[in-house]
Amino acid sequence: MRGDEEWSTVPGLVRAASERYGAREAVVEGRTRVSYAELGERVERAAAACMASGVEPGDRVAIWAPNTLDWIVSALGAVTAGAVLVPLNTRFKGTEAAYVLRRSRAKLLFVTGTFLGTSYVASLRRAEVELPALERVVVLADSAPDDYLTWKDFLAAGEGTSPAAVRERAAAITPTAPSDIIYTSGTTGRPKGAVITHAQTLRCYAIWSELAGLREGDRYLIVNPFFHTFGYKAGIIACLMRGATMVPQPVFDVDTVLANIAAERISVLPGPPTLHQCLLDHPSRSAHDLSALRLVVTGAAVVPLHLVERLRTELGIATVLTAYGLSEASGIVTMCRTGDPADVIASTSGRAIPGTEVRVLAAPGTPGEVLVRGFNVMTGYFEDPVTTAATITPDGWLRTGDIGVLDGAGNLRITDRIKDMFIVGGFNAYPAEIEQLLGLHPDIADVAVIGVPDPRLGEVGKAYAVRRPDATLTADDLIAWSRREMANYKVPRTVEFVAGLPRNASGKVLKGELRGREQGAVRRSAHE
Repeated sequence: MRGDEEWSTVPGLVRAASERYGAREAVVEGRTRVSYAELGERVERAAAACMASGVEPGDRVAIWAPNTLDWIVSALGAVTAGAVLVPLNTRFKGTEAAYVLRRSRAKLLFVTGTFLGTSYVASLRRAEVELPALERVVVLADSAPDDYLTWKDFLAAGEGTSPAAVRERAAAITPTAPSDIIYTSGTTGRPKGAVITHAQTLRCYAIWSELAGLREGDRYLIVNPFFHTFGYKAGIIACLMRGATMVPQPVFDVDTVLANIAAERISVLPGPPTLHQCLLDHPSRSAHDLSALRLVVTGAAVVPLHLVERLRTELGIATVLTAYGLSEASGIVTMCRTGDPADVIASTSGRAIPGTEVRVLAAPGTPGEVLVRGFNVMTGYFEDPVTTAATITPDGWLRTGDIGVLDGAGNLRITDRIKDMFIVGGFNAYPAEIEQLLGLHPDIADVAVIGVPDPRLGEVGKAYAVRRPDATLTADDLIAWSRREMANYKVPRTVEFVAGLPRNASGKVLKGELRGREQGAVRRSAHE
């Protein structure tokens, strides 16, 4: 399955995968094992139920649930019925979820029951936000409030809709129609919905699968959240393209990851650097058979070189790649290639994917804003032409808001978000660059840097650092080491050791939370 001739839409891909990989395992969830043929049947049943519920082509259907088989089936069912999928962040509180539901005017919502001790249904009810467009809520559980439907009852309501009607609906979807609206994480403001088409999704993740070397028979542990492009598209969509087996994991827990890798002979494990760091550092790692692992794809502003080297040497992983993307560019902009040296993989996010262009608004070798142009750039923010016009230039360049440097070979190194940069005595300081350097210290497991006010220099760096187990490193030790390893203006003036860094569900450090913590400390000291 390689060419556009077999599928031009997501429903076409699901059907082609069902036919081509029929008996092969598609999804493994505990004791439940679903073949590709059965997955295709389940998706068609879900699509029939969506149609019976009044879902029309172009309607938005939201899903607020963790990584499960039901997420895969309900989401692909909605898209097969012609709907535009709106995945909701599982870390959202009720008010945040209601904002996206209202903003997208979602007609139908699939929601988990209780997850991590929280009733998502109760959380949504407490939000007290008017949702006039939302006609139906389906709870992916065996019980639901009287005005909501259970998953079983929802599916039963679709039994009067024939498979032929479902296939006719799916066949009418055009490649240029929107397939999903991915709402940005909101770490820099209110979430905005990036509209992506079927054609964009399929072309991007055919490229991702090819560059990563994903192949039929791979067993893929999907820890990245499905609500994020990395989980849904580099996970579910990529597996459908290549006939790989999906093993969804609802919560990142390193013990569960280790157990899954060993029990399911996992060969593919994409995820943020912290996932792989935790795996390497786990005290009982050697008790698990991890020998099937062959492919890791990671991505972040900071990927320590020693992490890449340890994955290759200690775990014997043949292919370790880094990539860079954002929701507004279908989740993928650049990617390393198999055979790239370890230092290129660790220090850059690789080169522009085929069919796209990347430029930096600065002189060669110096940091500037990263711009992207190509087939992967969103059609716009959903019903927000003003913000769209401010983000995409008239000649098609997407302003990413990220700061980066391009080397002579076209490899992109992301140094920061524009809003994260701080100025120390007139020098631009990029937290991600400083974090990369601090991450080289043998006693540092994780680190984040923010700018804090300074009466003399305007701003200086403060590091929030996580020590490796049994390390006795002090703040003075780390600052002294930093003075030997980096320019003076980059050296953090203060270090606070913490048990862990706050991160969102897609692995990004919540710098706003760290800044808020710092501002709270300043206010408290002012009142003492």
